[in-house]
Amino acid sequence: MSSINVDVSLKGSLKDADTLRDLAEIEEMDFSRIFDRPPRPLNMDRQRSCDERSLSELSAGVTIPSPRPSSRIENNFRLFDHLNCSSSPGRRSGFNTPISQTGVETHPTMAEAWEALRRSLVYFRGQPVGTIAALDNSEEQVFVRDFVPSALAFLMNGEPEIVKNFILKTLRLQSWEKKIDRFQLGEGVMPASFKVLHDPVRNNETLMADFGESAIGRVAPVDSGFWWIFLLRAYTKSTGDTSLAEKPECQKGMRLILSLCLSEGFDTFPTLLCADGCCMVDRRMGVYGYPIEIQALFFMALRCALLLLKQDEEGNEFVQRITKRLHALSFHMRSYYWIDLKHLNDIYRYKTEEYSHTAVNKFNVIPDSLPEWIFDFMPVRGGYFIGNVSPARMDFRWFCLGNCIAILSSLATPEQSTAIMDLIESRWEELVGEMPLKVIYPAIESHEWQIVTGCDPKNTRWSYHNGGSWPVLLWLLTAACIKTGRPQIARRAIELAETRLIKDNWPEYYDGKLGRFVGKQARKCQTWSVAGYLVAKMMLEDPSHLGTVALEEDKQTKPLIRRSNSWTF
Repeated sequence: MSSINVDVSLKGSLKDADTLRDLAEIEEMDFSRIFDRPPRPLNMDRQRSCDERSLSELSAGVTIPSPRPSSRIENNFRLFDHLNCSSSPGRRSGFNTPISQTGVETHPTMAEAWEALRRSLVYFRGQPVGTIAALDNSEEQVFVRDFVPSALAFLMNGEPEIVKNFILKTLRLQSWEKKIDRFQLGEGVMPASFKVLHDPVRNNETLMADFGESAIGRVAPVDSGFWWIFLLRAYTKSTGDTSLAEKPECQKGMRLILSLCLSEGFDTFPTLLCADGCCMVDRRMGVYGYPIEIQALFFMALRCALLLLKQDEEGNEFVQRITKRLHALSFHMRSYYWIDLKHLNDIYRYKTEEYSHTAVNKFNVIPDSLPEWIFDFMPVRGGYFIGNVSPARMDFRWFCLGNCIAILSSLATPEQSTAIMDLIESRWEELVGEMPLKVIYPAIESHEWQIVTGCDPKNTRWSYHNGGSWPVLLWLLTAACIKTGRPQIARRAIELAETRLIKDNWPEYYDGKLGRFVGKQARKCQTWSVAGYLVAKMMLEDPSHLGTVALEEDKQTKPLIRRSNSWTF
């Protein structure tokens, strides 16, 4: 652990007047305008920018002048620096830090969490390369999606080296030949996980990657590549170091991932067609088709890639393809996945068997397929992106991760983001209960559970992915709350979690309608439960960390749809 130093000196940060707010002052901050705040003074070698070129500028090929010769990536991150989100190595709120950056004593759970997170570090040839999934497991296995909140915690704590190591090691694994049985996977597929194998005879260590051949159902992880691009952008934004993203191998890795997603085929939608089990919901749960989680992550990854791709011949080609796809994807998602009370009533009155371009019910959704629970669940104020849309099928379940990423990536319009927060407040008991947060709502049960899950004994009603409560989702909720100017929602959820997490030894998930019981098969000391809590707390203490995980709405590209009196499929 000596390779990661814990700087407990707070002298520099405590002298910074911006950090000496108390909690009452933070509550009064206008978080919705955090993107418009001027940046704090930084060391000159770290003064990088944070946001993005607009899609319209990229489409038009407009070149933004730079005051000095610099890379295209530096220019992108310098161009719209409205977010005050560059953290310096001296600003930490982690293990052994007695006082938070707000000047208020840190909750004792923070120290416990940092200790647990550091115990979970996995080393390869003397360097930290990730975190183990859970400390009750002796295997040194690092899951890509599980590492994301750990990576963010270290970045926000001024310790980026482990994130850099992880990015480079997984990138090298991407180049491996990937086969399941006799079928070869696409070149751009990122691993779901990797293990560190020790050979005591040869005194050597090697990495062993899993691309889905060892997963439940043998499904390749569609989300791994998107999380990798997200972390590369988070690293660049947090550190101001563009050299990692500019490496030829990183540029090639991004292009390979994008090639898989942007390839032409028989698709009539801009969304990605996926199998069940290809994301966080990694077992059969009826998310096959076009799940919201993948579409939101896809949108986020595309926007991050626009910032990171170099302005060379290959990069410009992908920029054009990405820009076109983003326009189509945002229109499709905002039009066909969004639901609120007005839209629900419209679907309820749909006619079927319509043909031609004048059809209102474009996907031939049968109104009788509307589930009974949706009518009571939908509040007067509020809305959300539903789980899936495909021919004659709409999955009306709430998926927390997809909706939070939609807010952070600005896939959701400001009005839609506000409506999602309204829904969470209105349906607090259903979506948060006694332990945040429901990964999916509601649970499926009885005959539907048998058909959809194949009688999966792990996904029984109100358990695991079938309506279970996952503490890791705290960091996503907190970021979404800060971005929409509703930090009090996140604070309430975090305070709930703090009453249980240490006492229950950081479970993977909780069971029950209210999340009252530790999951029947939940792992203890689950690393991403620990890291999700830490990231949530650090963002509340210093909201400028939001820039590490969120993208500002493109101000020069207005939303492609507006709410109107009629909502057509």
